[in-house]
Amino acid sequence: MLEVAVILVVAFTVMMMLDVPIAIAIILSAFLAIAAEGSSDPGVVLAFNLANGINSFALLAIPFFILSGNLMGRGGLARRLIDFTSMMVGSVPGGLSYVNTLTCMLFGSISGSSAAAVSSVGGFMIPEMNRKGYDRDFNVAVTTTAATTGLMIPPSNVMIVYSVAAGSVSIAAMFMAGFIPGILTGLCIMLAAAGVSLAKGFRGEEIEIPSWKRFTAFGLIAACIATVALSISRWNTTVFELPNANYQVTLSAIFALAILAACLVCFETFRRAFLTLLMVVIVIGGILAGIFTATEAAAISVVYAFLLSVVLYQQIRIADLPEILLETCVTSAVVMLLVASSAGLSWIMTLANIPQTVSALLLAMSDNPIVILIAINLLLICVGTFMDMTPAILIFTPIFLPVVQELGMHPIHFGMMLIANLSIGLCTPPVGTCLFIGCKVGETTIANVVRPMFPFYVAMLVALAIITYVPSTSMWLPVQTGQVKAEEVEQFEFLKVQAEP
Repeated sequence: MLEVAVILVVAFTVMMMLDVPIAIAIILSAFLAIAAEGSSDPGVVLAFNLANGINSFALLAIPFFILSGNLMGRGGLARRLIDFTSMMVGSVPGGLSYVNTLTCMLFGSISGSSAAAVSSVGGFMIPEMNRKGYDRDFNVAVTTTAATTGLMIPPSNVMIVYSVAAGSVSIAAMFMAGFIPGILTGLCIMLAAAGVSLAKGFRGEEIEIPSWKRFTAFGLIAACIATVALSISRWNTTVFELPNANYQVTLSAIFALAILAACLVCFETFRRAFLTLLMVVIVIGGILAGIFTATEAAAISVVYAFLLSVVLYQQIRIADLPEILLETCVTSAVVMLLVASSAGLSWIMTLANIPQTVSALLLAMSDNPIVILIAINLLLICVGTFMDMTPAILIFTPIFLPVVQELGMHPIHFGMMLIANLSIGLCTPPVGTCLFIGCKVGETTIANVVRPMFPFYVAMLVALAIITYVPSTSMWLPVQTGQVKAEEVEQFEFLKVQAEP
């Protein structure tokens, strides 16, 4: 099967160099490999695998979430979130950069799209930051990197794609796994923004707010940081069983205080943003309560977004809906074509034993899981610079998942590491989707933005390292919500190795 693997890799590489659309490159490469394998009718075999690749009920969630995100983006909901976050952190030095980051996190968690976050949030925040004296390229850098957090904070289309590519990973478990990594990445980006803001003297907004409310705002930020710290502090396997009831009560109290602080600090803006934020509660809460599946939750999110954007806020006219539906259909068709083509590629790669060969090579390189994961992360970062996230997940999940499972890494943990890693590629040239959109919205060039991006690249790499080597960042919430059994997590040796003092 060596010749099949060589034909597959060479054909795909050549077509990528010729700038052939990636879905077409995948299909043609798979066709040539199947023909080289000796199939009498490679076209029929490929067509069967393409059709079988999208024959999944879970994939129906993707067009629904895309439509929901489009309705949210056009419905003026980003401005309500901006007002809400401005009242919390807009007054501190460099405040608008924190407002930008928090809004992207909130909007991304609602729309599930980093591109929508860049265009919707950046369309208002970048010009506003320009007017307030912030550096234009810095503003684009903040928006571009912060928008990627929406891919980790559920609901997220790429989590659904990974669940399908991995085969036996629960979408609900992936959704729960994304909260802490997404918040962690957002906090790292905010720390990088704080350093740059202090160095360049960017000032905060002059917001009329009583001192006690300002104190409460900082209390909210501290509560969020403390929540993340508590979640990852006990990162051995015993954390998943909660060592005592006081720990659970303390964590619940922190969440309650954070919510109370948000209401006290900016009741009016919180009230205006409340219905928008309720989207996440409805979707995630309904899935966890067993009221509906992830696919049904996606359909419900469309109805909810329609009611907010068209009926209640009236930011979208009925006449605008055909255009929004067409945009949704085009985007969904692209994603489904990528999923189908990657299914055919995965089939021939499995037949040619490519995943097993790669696994053997990596495991032969070293018996240290830390070294192997560094190698995988470096390779994925390189891949992310020239390949979009969806095809990268579909192609490399079946290759690297057997490797990390040999190391004792849970598939959900690997999924979050993979998404966090490839999110960096969305901000890097030459194929950085978010970077291109951010530069277009900010009316600047990639060459000007790359240098201000470096502190944020470092911040995202730090977050990636924590997500990779601290398993509880991804596994704690799925276990606590019952999506993953604690016994299932404990059987993975990687966790035990990392837990040793």
